[in-house]
Amino acid sequence: MCIAAQCRWSVAVATAMALMLLTGCGSSSSGSGQSITLYNGQHEQTTDSLVEGFEKQTGIEVNVRNDDEDTLADEIVTEGSNSPADVVYTENSPALEYLQGKGLLAPVDSSTLAHTPSKYNSPQGDWLGVSARVSVLIYNPSLIGASELPRSVTELADPKYGGKLAFAAGETDFQPIVTSYAHTYGEAAALKWLEAIKSNAGSHVYPDNETIADEVNRGAVAFGVVNQYYWYRMRAELGASNVPSKIAYFAPRDPGYVLDVSSAGMLKSSRHQADAQKFLAFLVSRQGQEIIAHSISFEYPIASGVGTATPETPFDQLQPNPITIPELGDGSTAIALLRKSGLL
Repeated sequence: MCIAAQCRWSVAVATAMALMLLTGCGSSSSGSGQSITLYNGQHEQTTDSLVEGFEKQTGIEVNVRNDDEDTLADEIVTEGSNSPADVVYTENSPALEYLQGKGLLAPVDSSTLAHTPSKYNSPQGDWLGVSARVSVLIYNPSLIGASELPRSVTELADPKYGGKLAFAAGETDFQPIVTSYAHTYGEAAALKWLEAIKSNAGSHVYPDNETIADEVNRGAVAFGVVNQYYWYRMRAELGASNVPSKIAYFAPRDPGYVLDVSSAGMLKSSRHQADAQKFLAFLVSRQGQEIIAHSISFEYPIASGVGTATPETPFDQLQPNPITIPELGDGSTAIALLRKSGLL
């Protein structure tokens, strides 16, 4: 999660690119005069561009509250029917699955769900997938060669990587990897694995993926586990000549090669449901997906047939672990294991 105090990449660039995209679209219409409140656990660079496009198109004001997705989900549960939130937008699906399990989400319009492949939406139809990213290894070639990198996530526990590995245990992006490992090998094996990678990382257990990217890039640690878009954003900000680090993928379908789906849903308690549904529809519309594709989000658009316009590996060439949205669940298994290992 990247909130204002943590982000190192320019929101201004994202906003400018979104404005260029929207210029001449001719999609503005008279709004309802309403406003909605968005609880945003997604990166601000992504959300700011989308909100600007939606407000321009509809005239509906979006009041945004930014925080970590797990913090926002817990607050929504505490607030219950009194929550001021109309829509919640997260980096990963488990937070939405958690809220769905609490009975706090309303069904998304079927016409909106149809824009995203069903495997990336809530099986119950209470939230929808907006964009995706995959876990990768970021490494510094001056410290470790590509051939020396682990091919499987299980190898991160090998003592030969002692002092060379970095990861962010507290990041919600890391939880799906833990869930994937536990789903494949069992919880007992996952706990043993976590204890081993904690030992290997030592002082390189960082608070977030931005820190991992920075530390690997400057040569403070050999390699780390992040989602691919952190590296692309860093390169866009610093320039390719200032980014000696590279990224590599785990072996196809490895449990560490996880596709995460950024998701959004409407609260059952929303007092502006018609406008909230319009916002959800905008996120997966061609216009919304083009904003994602052409901004410095560097996430993969997954709806309305829009492809990424960035120099990333094409989405249809990715080969992640085929774990499903229901199998990723609400993140509770990963959180419990991380706590048992002393990483949370």
